[in-house]
Amino acid sequence: MPRPPSVTKPAGRPRRPAPTLALPPRAVRRDTLATALGQSPESIPDALIDRLTTLLERLDTWTRRINLVGGSTLPDAWARHVLDSAALMPLIPPGARRLADLGSGAGFPGLVLAILGAPDVHLVESDQRKAVFLREAARATAAPVTVHAARIEALASLDADVVTARALAPLPDLLPLVTRHLTDDGVALLPKGRDVASELTACANQWIMRVEHHPASAPVRDPGSAAASAPADPGGRVLILREIRRVPSDA
Repeated sequence: MPRPPSVTKPAGRPRRPAPTLALPPRAVRRDTLATALGQSPESIPDALIDRLTTLLERLDTWTRRINLVGGSTLPDAWARHVLDSAALMPLIPPGARRLADLGSGAGFPGLVLAILGAPDVHLVESDQRKAVFLREAARATAAPVTVHAARIEALASLDADVVTARALAPLPDLLPLVTRHLTDDGVALLPKGRDVASELTACANQWIMRVEHHPASAPVRDPGSAAASAPADPGGRVLILREIRRVPSDA
């Protein structure tokens, strides 16, 4: 099994302990995942909870060595990474044959969607160390994915029915990458932060598309605690884009 690369740091002032993974109770994980998927808790098998938990455990280990996610997100990783990713699953059109996740990083949302059963998932990540993590995490979770350790713009079109990308680039820079790998009748599912309106405005002179908005995942509340874990961005939305076309140069 590949090990996270070691990093030697110069001696210096002692640092505060790094944040560590904290998981809600298993029943809360089941209930909140069911809510994100629009299913009943009884329909969520134990094995699915185990596989998603394994992903976060691998993430916790590797993040100590390479920059996979912000360390401050680890205490809320179930909500901020798993549930935010799982919320895209009901938005995948029936009959979709292939999903491409661009700039997969730590596997959110693409690896989570593969674990949940999305079809023929391709993860594109140019950082070689992150690509090694993705392969190891896919092996550990039995997720059927293809990992492309390549730059998005250098990779031949994946002809995907669904393209996802999370925290990769502002929309004006992201759309050329999305359309490179999306079929003409495909859909892009793009989690975006509270500045989504300004990003859409910045695209208006260059792109034509059908736009829908979907709320970000709901907060996670532990019944035994008064605290709630917020989504990655409380003002965030999922952009659902179809029929994405460049504005003709003579328009």
